[in-house]
Amino acid sequence: MSTRRVEVVPYRTEWKTLFQTEKHLLEAIFQQGKPEIHHFGSTSVPGLSAKPIIDILLAADSLDELEEATPALQAAGYEAKGEHGIQGRRYFQKNDEKGIRKVHLHAYKKGDPQLHRHLVFRDYLVAHPEEAARYAEIKEKAARKYEYDIEAYIEEKAPLAIELEQNALAWKPL
Repeated sequence: MSTRRVEVVPYRTEWKTLFQTEKHLLEAIFQQGKPEIHHFGSTSVPGLSAKPIIDILLAADSLDELEEATPALQAAGYEAKGEHGIQGRRYFQKNDEKGIRKVHLHAYKKGDPQLHRHLVFRDYLVAHPEEAARYAEIKEKAARKYEYDIEAYIEEKAPLAIELEQNALAWKPL
């Protein structure tokens, strides 16, 4: 159990704007490399309930480019977490002025299969609103059931998330 509350809220249109603000900041930091920057995760799917944290997927030309950008990212408020359990990823978190987590930045080298996996999952949910509704329902129930246990929340929604990811990958294979 943690002290951090698992909060899942109805979709908010402002999430698009928050993503765009962060995208512009990231483009300024990575102006030489021209990375691909995508909004993904539940906040990127219109109508889907989500934890109010913007997930950003960044594809850079190299992992070295990501390492070199880390000081600038830290200066912009991002906390570097290294691979954070996923080989080849560079993960960063950003909090708001109150210390509440606001952004998760997942960065990979262009061509990493994780990029496709994340984007096709998002696109599948956008194209299949009935599946997004199923996912929202289980997320909301899990958040109520495990309000202060993020691991149990993740475990509760995992079977459906895996099913939906498999459907997404069958819908648009790599």
